[in-house]
Amino acid sequence: MNSVLLFSHNPIHNTQIFDSFQDDTLGTSLSTIDAKTFSHSERYGLHSVRITLDTSWNRNQIVMIRERFAKYQIDLLYIPSLLPNNQTSLFVFDMDSTVIKEEVIDELARKHGVFEEVANVTKKAMEGGMGFDEALRLRVKHLAGLSIQSFKEVYDLLHLNDGMETVFQFVPSNGCKLGILSGGFSPVLELFSKKYPVDFFRANGLEEKGGFFTGQILGEIINREKKEIYLRKYANEFSIPLEHVVAVGDGANDALMLNAAGIGIGIHAKQGLKDQITNWIDFTNLSALVFLFENTF
Repeated sequence: MNSVLLFSHNPIHNTQIFDSFQDDTLGTSLSTIDAKTFSHSERYGLHSVRITLDTSWNRNQIVMIRERFAKYQIDLLYIPSLLPNNQTSLFVFDMDSTVIKEEVIDELARKHGVFEEVANVTKKAMEGGMGFDEALRLRVKHLAGLSIQSFKEVYDLLHLNDGMETVFQFVPSNGCKLGILSGGFSPVLELFSKKYPVDFFRANGLEEKGGFFTGQILGEIINREKKEIYLRKYANEFSIPLEHVVAVGDGANDALMLNAAGIGIGIHAKQGLKDQITNWIDFTNLSALVFLFENTF
Protein backbone atom coordinates (compact mmCIF):
# COMPACT_ATOMS: atom_id res chain seq x y z
CA MET A 1 0.00 0.00 0.00
CA ASN A 2 1.40 3.37 -1.01
CA SER A 3 0.82 6.40 1.18
CA VAL A 4 0.17 10.02 0.34
CA LEU A 5 1.19 12.33 3.18
CA LEU A 6 -0.13 15.88 3.28
CA PHE A 7 1.33 18.61 5.49
CA SER A 8 0.20 22.13 6.28
CA HIS A 9 0.49 24.83 8.92
CA ASN A 10 -3.32 24.95 8.83
CA PRO A 11 -5.99 22.25 9.22
CA ILE A 12 -6.41 20.16 6.05
CA HIS A 13 -10.06 19.81 5.05
CA ASN A 14 -11.59 16.88 3.20
CA THR A 15 -12.98 19.24 0.57
CA GLN A 16 -9.41 20.28 -0.31
CA ILE A 17 -8.42 16.64 -0.67
CA PHE A 18 -11.37 15.61 -2.82
CA ASP A 19 -10.99 18.68 -4.99
CA SER A 20 -7.33 17.89 -5.66
CA PHE A 21 -8.03 14.23 -6.47
CA GLN A 22 -10.61 15.02 -9.16
CA ASP A 23 -8.86 13.49 -12.18
CA ASP A 24 -9.28 10.21 -14.02
CA THR A 25 -5.66 10.30 -15.25
CA LEU A 26 -4.50 9.56 -11.69
CA GLY A 27 -5.90 6.07 -11.90
CA THR A 28 -7.53 6.83 -8.56
CA SER A 29 -11.22 7.60 -8.63
CA LEU A 30 -13.14 9.23 -5.84
CA SER A 31 -14.81 5.89 -5.15
CA THR A 32 -11.46 4.57 -3.92
CA ILE A 33 -10.65 7.69 -1.89
CA ASP A 34 -12.91 7.27 1.10
CA ALA A 35 -12.79 9.95 3.77
CA LYS A 36 -13.12 7.17 6.35
CA THR A 37 -9.62 5.98 5.38
CA PHE A 38 -8.00 9.35 6.03
CA SER A 39 -5.72 9.39 9.08
CA HIS A 40 -5.21 12.79 10.72
CA SER A 41 -2.43 13.90 13.02
CA GLU A 42 -1.29 17.20 14.49
CA ARG A 43 2.16 17.67 15.99
CA TYR A 44 4.77 20.38 16.39
CA GLY A 45 2.59 23.05 14.83
CA LEU A 46 1.85 21.04 11.67
CA HIS A 47 -1.28 19.27 10.48
CA SER A 48 -0.94 16.06 8.49
CA VAL A 49 -3.23 13.62 6.69
CA ARG A 50 -2.25 10.15 5.53
CA ILE A 51 -4.13 8.55 2.62
CA THR A 52 -3.43 4.94 1.66
CA LEU A 53 -3.72 3.96 -2.00
CA ASP A 54 -4.04 0.65 -3.83
CA THR A 55 -2.82 2.22 -7.05
CA SER A 56 0.67 3.43 -7.94
CA TRP A 57 1.49 6.80 -9.41
CA ASN A 58 4.36 7.75 -11.69
CA ARG A 59 6.41 10.90 -11.15
CA ASN A 60 4.36 13.02 -13.54
CA GLN A 61 1.16 12.14 -11.70
CA ILE A 62 2.75 12.93 -8.33
CA VAL A 63 3.98 16.31 -9.55
CA MET A 64 0.57 17.12 -11.07
CA ILE A 65 -1.40 16.45 -7.89
CA ARG A 66 1.23 18.20 -5.76
CA GLU A 67 0.67 21.32 -7.83
CA ARG A 68 -3.05 21.13 -7.05
CA PHE A 69 -2.44 20.95 -3.33
CA ALA A 70 0.03 23.82 -3.64
CA LYS A 71 -2.83 26.28 -4.17
CA TYR A 72 -3.82 25.50 -0.55
CA GLN A 73 -0.15 25.71 0.56
CA ILE A 74 -0.26 22.01 1.37
CA ASP A 75 2.86 19.88 0.85
CA LEU A 76 2.57 16.34 -0.50
CA LEU A 77 4.88 13.33 -0.20
CA TYR A 78 4.27 10.02 -1.98
CA ILE A 79 5.81 7.23 0.11
CA PRO A 80 5.92 3.46 -0.64
CA SER A 81 5.83 2.68 3.09
CA LEU A 82 6.14 4.46 6.42
CA LEU A 83 9.03 3.81 8.80
CA PRO A 84 8.45 0.88 11.18
CA ASN A 85 8.12 1.48 14.90
CA ASN A 86 10.14 -1.54 16.00
CA GLN A 87 13.18 -1.22 13.71
CA THR A 88 16.01 1.28 13.46
CA SER A 89 15.82 3.80 10.63
CA LEU A 90 18.52 6.13 9.35
CA PHE A 91 18.17 9.84 8.62
CA VAL A 92 20.86 11.46 6.47
CA PHE A 93 21.00 15.23 5.88
CA ASP A 94 22.87 17.71 3.79
CA MET A 95 24.18 20.52 6.00
CA ASP A 96 24.10 24.00 4.42
CA SER A 97 20.59 25.35 3.68
CA THR A 98 19.18 22.04 4.97
CA VAL A 99 20.14 21.43 8.60
CA ILE A 100 21.16 25.08 8.93
CA LYS A 101 19.82 28.17 7.18
CA GLU A 102 23.18 29.51 6.07
CA GLU A 103 25.79 28.54 3.47
CA VAL A 104 28.96 28.34 5.55
CA ILE A 105 31.35 29.12 2.71
CA ASP A 106 29.49 32.39 2.06
CA GLU A 107 29.80 33.38 5.71
CA LEU A 108 33.52 32.54 5.73
CA ALA A 109 34.01 34.52 2.52
CA ARG A 110 32.27 37.55 4.03
CA LYS A 111 34.51 37.36 7.06
CA HIS A 112 37.60 37.08 4.88
CA GLY A 113 36.55 39.93 2.58
CA VAL A 114 36.25 37.73 -0.53
CA PHE A 115 32.49 37.27 -0.77
CA GLU A 116 32.17 38.63 -4.32
CA GLU A 117 34.98 36.43 -5.59
CA VAL A 118 33.43 33.32 -4.06
CA ALA A 119 29.93 34.30 -5.22
CA ASN A 120 31.15 34.66 -8.81
CA VAL A 121 32.53 31.11 -8.76
CA THR A 122 29.28 29.82 -7.26
CA LYS A 123 27.25 31.58 -9.95
CA LYS A 124 29.38 30.12 -12.72
CA ALA A 125 29.02 26.62 -11.26
CA MET A 126 25.24 27.01 -10.90
CA GLU A 127 25.04 28.00 -14.56
CA GLY A 128 26.91 24.85 -15.55
CA GLY A 129 30.19 26.59 -16.26
CA MET A 130 32.18 24.22 -14.04
CA GLY A 131 31.74 21.10 -11.97
CA PHE A 132 31.28 20.90 -8.21
CA ASP A 133 34.84 19.73 -7.46
CA GLU A 134 36.49 22.42 -9.56
CA ALA A 135 34.23 25.14 -8.13
CA LEU A 136 34.86 24.03 -4.55
CA ARG A 137 38.63 24.02 -5.00
CA LEU A 138 38.53 27.49 -6.54
CA ARG A 139 36.31 28.89 -3.78
CA VAL A 140 38.51 27.38 -1.08
CA LYS A 141 41.57 29.01 -2.67
CA HIS A 142 39.97 32.37 -1.90
CA LEU A 143 39.95 31.38 1.80
CA ALA A 144 43.75 31.12 1.96
CA GLY A 145 45.03 32.99 5.02
CA LEU A 146 41.80 32.61 6.99
CA SER A 147 42.45 31.80 10.63
CA ILE A 148 41.20 28.61 12.25
CA GLN A 149 39.48 30.75 14.88
CA SER A 150 37.24 32.15 12.13
CA PHE A 151 35.36 28.86 11.96
CA LYS A 152 34.31 29.14 15.60
CA GLU A 153 33.23 32.75 15.05
CA VAL A 154 31.18 31.80 11.97
CA TYR A 155 29.77 28.71 13.70
CA ASP A 156 28.37 30.91 16.47
CA LEU A 157 26.35 32.81 13.83
CA LEU A 158 24.63 29.76 12.36
CA HIS A 159 20.92 28.97 12.84
CA LEU A 160 19.08 25.67 12.64
CA ASN A 161 16.54 25.45 9.85
CA ASP A 162 12.90 25.54 10.93
CA GLY A 163 11.86 22.20 12.37
CA MET A 164 15.39 20.81 12.76
CA GLU A 165 15.27 21.16 16.55
CA THR A 166 12.19 18.91 16.46
CA VAL A 167 14.06 16.38 14.33
CA PHE A 168 16.97 16.32 16.78
CA GLN A 169 14.54 15.58 19.60
CA PHE A 170 12.22 13.14 17.84
CA VAL A 171 14.51 10.99 15.67
CA PRO A 172 16.93 9.77 18.38
CA SER A 173 14.03 9.22 20.80
CA ASN A 174 12.61 6.76 18.26
CA GLY A 175 15.84 4.78 18.27
CA CYS A 176 16.98 6.04 14.88
CA LYS A 177 20.42 7.05 13.65
CA LEU A 178 21.15 10.53 12.27
CA GLY A 179 24.05 11.62 10.10
CA ILE A 180 25.19 14.56 7.97
CA LEU A 181 26.90 14.31 4.59
CA SER A 182 28.08 17.78 3.66
CA GLY A 183 29.83 19.46 0.79
CA GLY A 184 30.93 21.99 3.41
CA PHE A 185 33.76 21.81 5.90
CA SER A 186 34.78 19.45 8.70
CA PRO A 187 35.71 22.17 11.25
CA VAL A 188 32.07 23.30 11.33
CA LEU A 189 30.69 19.76 11.58
CA GLU A 190 33.13 18.94 14.39
CA LEU A 191 31.76 21.82 16.44
CA PHE A 192 28.18 21.04 15.44
CA SER A 193 28.34 17.34 16.35
CA LYS A 194 29.46 18.19 19.90
CA LYS A 195 26.17 20.01 20.53
CA TYR A 196 23.63 17.98 18.56
CA PRO A 197 22.86 14.22 18.38
CA VAL A 198 24.81 13.46 15.21
CA ASP A 199 25.94 9.82 14.93
CA PHE A 200 28.33 10.48 12.04
CA PHE A 201 29.31 13.12 9.52
CA ARG A 202 31.44 13.54 6.42
CA ALA A 203 32.61 16.88 5.09
CA ASN A 204 35.60 18.43 3.34
CA GLY A 205 38.84 18.86 5.25
CA LEU A 206 40.93 22.00 4.87
CA GLU A 207 44.71 22.13 5.02
CA GLU A 208 46.14 24.46 7.66
CA LYS A 209 49.59 25.64 8.69
CA GLY A 210 50.41 27.71 11.74
CA GLY A 211 46.75 28.29 12.58
CA PHE A 212 45.76 29.51 9.12
CA PHE A 213 44.19 27.75 6.14
CA THR A 214 46.33 27.34 3.04
CA GLY A 215 43.47 27.44 0.54
CA GLN A 216 43.80 23.73 -0.22
CA ILE A 217 41.36 20.89 0.40
CA LEU A 218 42.71 18.05 2.51
CA GLY A 219 41.70 14.57 1.36
CA GLU A 220 38.64 13.60 -0.66
CA ILE A 221 35.91 15.96 -1.82
CA ILE A 222 32.41 15.14 -0.60
CA ASN A 223 30.56 15.61 -3.86
CA ARG A 224 27.28 14.14 -5.13
CA GLU A 225 28.83 10.75 -5.84
CA LYS A 226 30.51 10.52 -2.44
CA LYS A 227 27.28 11.44 -0.67
CA GLU A 228 25.56 8.44 -2.23
CA ILE A 229 28.52 6.18 -1.47
CA TYR A 230 28.60 7.18 2.19
CA LEU A 231 24.82 6.92 2.57
CA ARG A 232 25.02 3.32 1.39
CA LYS A 233 28.11 2.70 3.53
CA TYR A 234 26.55 3.87 6.78
CA ALA A 235 23.26 2.10 6.06
CA ASN A 236 25.25 -1.10 5.62
CA GLU A 237 27.32 -0.52 8.78
CA PHE A 238 24.17 0.02 10.85
CA SER A 239 22.45 -2.94 9.10
CA ILE A 240 19.59 -0.67 8.02
CA PRO A 241 17.87 -1.50 4.70
CA LEU A 242 17.72 1.36 2.22
CA GLU A 243 13.91 1.39 2.39
CA HIS A 244 14.31 2.54 6.00
CA VAL A 245 16.70 5.35 5.06
CA VAL A 246 15.49 8.96 4.79
CA ALA A 247 17.71 11.46 2.97
CA VAL A 248 17.08 15.22 2.96
CA GLY A 249 18.78 17.97 0.97
CA ASP A 250 18.19 21.16 -0.97
CA GLY A 251 20.53 21.23 -3.97
CA ALA A 252 21.35 19.26 -7.10
CA ASN A 253 24.44 17.94 -5.31
CA ASP A 254 22.07 15.91 -3.10
CA ALA A 255 20.13 14.18 -5.89
CA LEU A 256 22.02 10.87 -5.93
CA MET A 257 21.77 10.27 -2.19
CA LEU A 258 18.08 11.24 -2.16
CA ASN A 259 17.32 8.80 -4.95
CA ALA A 260 19.38 6.06 -3.27
CA ALA A 261 17.37 6.35 -0.04
CA GLY A 262 14.02 4.67 0.42
CA ILE A 263 12.57 8.12 1.16
CA GLY A 264 14.34 11.09 -0.44
CA ILE A 265 12.99 14.56 0.30
CA GLY A 266 13.98 17.98 -0.95
CA ILE A 267 13.49 20.73 1.65
CA HIS A 268 12.77 24.13 0.09
CA ALA A 269 14.73 22.66 -2.79
CA LYS A 270 16.35 24.43 -5.70
CA GLN A 271 14.88 23.64 -9.11
CA GLY A 272 18.01 21.75 -10.11
CA LEU A 273 17.20 19.21 -7.41
CA LYS A 274 13.44 19.11 -7.99
CA ASP A 275 14.06 18.13 -11.61
CA GLN A 276 15.80 14.94 -10.41
CA ILE A 277 13.61 13.76 -7.51
CA THR A 278 10.00 12.91 -6.72
CA ASN A 279 9.32 14.34 -3.25
CA TRP A 280 9.91 17.78 -1.82
CA ILE A 281 8.56 20.20 0.79
CA ASP A 282 7.84 23.81 -0.17
CA PHE A 283 5.48 25.29 2.44
CA THR A 284 6.13 23.61 5.79
CA ASN A 285 9.41 22.64 7.44
CA LEU A 286 11.56 19.79 8.71
CA SER A 287 9.05 18.95 11.46
CA ALA A 288 7.14 17.15 8.71
CA LEU A 289 9.66 14.31 9.01
CA VAL A 290 8.08 13.10 12.25
CA PHE A 291 5.01 12.03 10.25
CA LEU A 292 7.08 9.43 8.37
CA PHE A 293 6.73 6.97 11.24
CA GLU A 294 3.93 4.39 11.45
CA ASN A 295 3.07 5.36 15.02
CA THR A 296 2.47 9.04 14.16
CA PHE A 297 -1.09 8.43 12.93
